[in-house]
Amino acid sequence: MCRPALHRFVQYGQPLAEDEKELSNALCAVLKHNNYSVDAVYNGTDALAYATADNYDGIIMDIMMPGMSGLDVLKEIRRKGNAIPVLLLTAKSELEDKVTGLDAGADDYLTKPFAMSELLARVRAMTRRITETAPTNELRFGDVSLDRASFELKGPKGNYRLGNKEYQMLEYMMQNPNMLISTERFMEKIWGYDSEAEINVVWVYISYLRKRLNAVGSAVTVRAARGAGYTLEYKNA
Repeated sequence: MCRPALHRFVQYGQPLAEDEKELSNALCAVLKHNNYSVDAVYNGTDALAYATADNYDGIIMDIMMPGMSGLDVLKEIRRKGNAIPVLLLTAKSELEDKVTGLDAGADDYLTKPFAMSELLARVRAMTRRITETAPTNELRFGDVSLDRASFELKGPKGNYRLGNKEYQMLEYMMQNPNMLISTERFMEKIWGYDSEAEINVVWVYISYLRKRLNAVGSAVTVRAARGAGYTLEYKNA
């Protein structure tokens, strides 16, 4: 991490663009510790690419970034009609800078240095607004449901609280049921473009999910297409 970082969170998935290595690393660690999944990038061009190529629930973005400024990224996101919540971070504290950011479409503004507890409170506020306006906090497919607030998988024979990556993978498949999702797409979506994880980690977590679905007595299964990817199917359909 050298300059800005775009981060995604877990319960909700949020990007962050931050221009200081130590601060960016600290933000990633704090967010992950608080059950958020984080994608990180280090310039405005990548920030825009991530924000427009995937479904995030919020963005934490530094204003001063190489490639494109945070304000330019924000304006382009809004120009495309993307209403994703954006929290701007900056060392600037002048009122005019804050007004400029808010007028450009930012939802919140935090001046460095700041306390991590305040950042988390603002993130919770952003994601809470998403939850309150979302049509439902629960995904359903076949005989199972997935609670997005508690990470619980609910089936005919009980509930099971999923781990971070298990939840993200199942959420993605339940949003795209009966569709073939490639291993590469899982890697990009769940682990991030720059992840050093081996590609066989996808198979490992698919195996975990099959066990979780079986544990709750579900007829939903994950079918593998050799060399192509995986499909979430309901066997009783």
